[in-house]
Amino acid sequence: MLSPNDCSHSPQTRFDLVQVKGAWTRQTEQRQVAEGKLSDAKIHEKKSEHGVCWTVISPIVFTYRVIQCQNILDPRNDTLLWGHLGDEELKGTVGNLKPVKRFIVIDETVNRLYGSQVKSYFESRDVVYKMLPLPTTEENKCMELVTKILEEVHDFGIDRRSEPIIAIGGGVCLDVVGLVASLYRRRTPYIRVPTTVLSYVDASVGAKTGVNFAGGKNKLGSYVPPVATFLDRSFFQTLPMRQISNGIAEMLKMALMKHLGLFQLLEAEGRRLLDTKLQSDGTNSSEREDSATASTRIAIETMLEELAPNLWEDDLDRLVDFGHLISPELEMRVLPALLHGEAVNIDMSFMVYVAHQRGLLTADEKGRIIRCMLGLELPVWHQDCTLALIQKSLQERLRHSAGSLRMPLPTGLGQAEIFHDMMEENILSRAYEEWTDELAPSGNKYSTC
Repeated sequence: MLSPNDCSHSPQTRFDLVQVKGAWTRQTEQRQVAEGKLSDAKIHEKKSEHGVCWTVISPIVFTYRVIQCQNILDPRNDTLLWGHLGDEELKGTVGNLKPVKRFIVIDETVNRLYGSQVKSYFESRDVVYKMLPLPTTEENKCMELVTKILEEVHDFGIDRRSEPIIAIGGGVCLDVVGLVASLYRRRTPYIRVPTTVLSYVDASVGAKTGVNFAGGKNKLGSYVPPVATFLDRSFFQTLPMRQISNGIAEMLKMALMKHLGLFQLLEAEGRRLLDTKLQSDGTNSSEREDSATASTRIAIETMLEELAPNLWEDDLDRLVDFGHLISPELEMRVLPALLHGEAVNIDMSFMVYVAHQRGLLTADEKGRIIRCMLGLELPVWHQDCTLALIQKSLQERLRHSAGSLRMPLPTGLGQAEIFHDMMEENILSRAYEEWTDELAPSGNKYSTC
């Protein structure tokens, strides 16, 4: 039997892979490639008295676009149909006489509001399309929904390389369709069109897909980014105010972790952003952005900065996990009482108190953060977020984090670090006591702010 040590300690030969006339062959790295196409992949070969060990190194590169645009459902706007393609790809596609086909999964609420516009868009462009409205809620986020979509996609028939599936809806819709696309023919391109603030700044711009399983949030999933995400804030006009606040929680997360300017903007302009539902006020020009444009742009840029180098979460030290240590357990326990962003904000609120107990935040900084949250109409405490739930959540996190808790915490306004030693019971218990004393409804010291 060949043992792992045989691969580790035996001399190895490194091979390049070169394609000539359709066939790939190995060549030692010392040989100069005279003709053919050189792959970035490598094969390392080690021989021992027990056998041969091959180690394959195959880089995988994903390229995807995130496009902010206006009036995406205007038939004169090419983005929804062709925005995922580069210029050269577009030239070849537009000249193709083959009918254009698109399969669209749309949240049933979004369908009631915008379905007729979506249909008009594709019909005006002579697209062969199928629209599938579905109740994409957290309660329905399961493999049964994935299977239903897969069956419909299969019956409709799409080219697995040139006819992307389009998801139009909130985060649940985008997550589920992403998982569908990663499974169908092992990987089919898909496009995300977020219609909620939360999905706009969070679910739409990364690579995660998933569904809930065994009572856990997003326990099943994959890392496959869309070929494109199209961002249009005009969808927010039909959202309830609570959904606006819910999404701004993820913007606040990025502000607290890494952008003082965004925090100051949310602190000063939060009420206006809520009242206008993040719509531009007409004051932006080439010299100055309005607050809605600036806040969403910064949220997207900071999110992409954190996600792009670590799409597969090979590095578990992630600032974007702030607010996501306790919230999954809390959200699933009280479902559907709390929206995702609301649960995240309660988690962030508690962690602000942990940071204060650790000496990372001053009392003034803590107060400014809590007042900002309240100004954005976000919950800062919940009766079901008990100390026992917090301890259980952190233990679960520890169990799945390679032996280290990895706790992102603010170390000031707009700056943060990741700590690995925050399991001290005295810090958690003191933070919980102060958090409850100050923010529980019976004694909320910030309730008049």
